[in-house]
Amino acid sequence: MEKATILEEIKEQFQMKPVDLRTYSPLALAYIGDSIFDVVVKTVMIMRGNCPVNKLHRYTSHYVKAESQSKMVETIAELLTEEEAAILKRGRNAKSFTTAKNASVSDYRRATGLEALIGYLYLNNQTERLVELVRIGMENL
Repeated sequence: MEKATILEEIKEQFQMKPVDLRTYSPLALAYIGDSIFDVVVKTVMIMRGNCPVNKLHRYTSHYVKAESQSKMVETIAELLTEEEAAILKRGRNAKSFTTAKNASVSDYRRATGLEALIGYLYLNNQTERLVELVRIGMENL
């Protein structure tokens, strides 16, 4: 018997109805994508070995900051399908009401695009593709 993904469990336990993700704003996709990206990176860091939390935080921070996410976009851009590239572009071009704290506007916008793509892949239950793209991005930083 195949194990359910966390998304499938959430949908089942909370009796969620299917949705058309193309109708979601790119910022809504980036909202969940930010958290999912964080979970993937933190999972990688903690599975590499037990170490003090402050070190885990420092290692994780290197990957989750806008500047690094922007570089990841450059690395994976040519690997994206048409659909994935369109989602990333919608996220990048979305007008956000928040501003970058420690990043350039262009890095912040590319990072938002990446987070929108991650959110889209997660909500479409395309976990394998999501993790593949994050892995490639992390390896090339």
